[in-house]
Amino acid sequence: MPAAVDQPHAHKHKRALTALSDMGHQGDQTRSARRYVSMAAAVAAVGGLLFGYDTGIIASALIFVTKTFSLSTAGQEWVAASLNIGAVFGALLSGPISDRWGRRPAIMVAAGIFIAASVGCGLAPNVSTLITARLWLGAAIGATTQIVPVYVAELAPASRRGGLVSLFQLVFSLGLLLAFFVGYELSGGAGAWRAMFMLGAIPAMLLGLGMFFLPESPRWLLHHEHEPRAVSILYKLRGHKDLVRQELDDVLTVDHKEQTASEGSGLNQRWIRPALIAALGVAAFSQLSGPNVIVYYAPIILSQAGLVHSAALLTSVSVGVTSTITTAMGIALIDKVGRRRMMLTMLPMAALSLFLLGAVFLSSAPLAGGRLVLMVASLLGYIFFNFGSLSVAVWLIAAEVFPLCIRSKAMGLASATVWLSDTLVSLVTLSLVEALGTTGTFWLFGLINVAAFVFVWKYVPETAGTTLEEIESALRSGTFYTSIGRQTAPHRS
Repeated sequence: MPAAVDQPHAHKHKRALTALSDMGHQGDQTRSARRYVSMAAAVAAVGGLLFGYDTGIIASALIFVTKTFSLSTAGQEWVAASLNIGAVFGALLSGPISDRWGRRPAIMVAAGIFIAASVGCGLAPNVSTLITARLWLGAAIGATTQIVPVYVAELAPASRRGGLVSLFQLVFSLGLLLAFFVGYELSGGAGAWRAMFMLGAIPAMLLGLGMFFLPESPRWLLHHEHEPRAVSILYKLRGHKDLVRQELDDVLTVDHKEQTASEGSGLNQRWIRPALIAALGVAAFSQLSGPNVIVYYAPIILSQAGLVHSAALLTSVSVGVTSTITTAMGIALIDKVGRRRMMLTMLPMAALSLFLLGAVFLSSAPLAGGRLVLMVASLLGYIFFNFGSLSVAVWLIAAEVFPLCIRSKAMGLASATVWLSDTLVSLVTLSLVEALGTTGTFWLFGLINVAAFVFVWKYVPETAGTTLEEIESALRSGTFYTSIGRQTAPHRS
């Protein structure tokens, strides 16, 4: 390899090791480092709360918005869909920003936009202003879904990365529950929707303020030649010189390969294709498999099937509680059991639950007795098995399989895939119920869960316990499916 190419890398490595040796007097701080990583992940995960709250609050607010502005059906659809449209653009455009200016500043900018857009929604004098504000709100949420998982993945050690990144999905579930209770408590007057939207600014303030006290991604800093700062942060995150030295060697070696490679840093490189297939496939199936059909439309579908409205709403609340519990369970197990194994174990059960749920509605008789029990059990069983697998893994897989040189751009593409798939499902679900019936619709989504199982089995490797640099090395060597693809237990701390 030419000396001119090796020399900058050697200087970078030397500066990093010099910075590390200057910290040699510090002892073992692994306990405090573990707490520091957990705190950073928890603060960043507040972005998931924003995601969940504004996804859920529109269900309560739209009733009052419609009365205030006398909206037509098309107007209601635009108010609801504007968030998703903005999220697609936010996810795609935030990658270059976080690559250039850093993960931490990008999250803070997203939080600022979220605050302004939440206030804008609440103060909107007309429907055009409301739609515009919700487009910006969506852009902030889309950016958050792109940046936060990448940021946490780059901070976390390999042995804890799954649980810490998946906190984002848990807090999303909590945001949905919060939106339900806020919508219920504030549903008194015609102008209640204004307070519903404006309250979303509070967690955004907490996110922006919290990020002031959190570090930049050490991997981003090393890539941009800020070695002393990167080493200092990495020591706070790992707490032991040997762990820092090992990670520095891994990151700098991979960074050197990126800078000396001739293939560039675009998404169309052949060696990156397996990661794109795995991440974008999981992103699409996380929505096409139907979780938001249940979250958004369960009360409507169940009411149309003969269940009284109050019982349908109660079932919807049970769905929210179950999704939160099962996401917490998934976070606790995903590093021990593995991402791939959890999905392969639980997706068949999710499909079976939907097939049983569809069978319940073969009869047009009112839901009662054993059929009612089976309906609730199947519904909650689907939420348990789907949310505990695909929904837990979706942000994690995308955040960890891509190499550093394209991680933000590729994660933006994965996030946009989630939002586009969510939009598609939201637009066609009620039409599917009309065309196929309740039974046919649930069976169709059951088949999609089967297809998701086949996809995971064929294209998604096991990444639990594997460092981000080991995953990138496997991609470059063409062993993405073999060298890491069948591991089931962590092997690195």
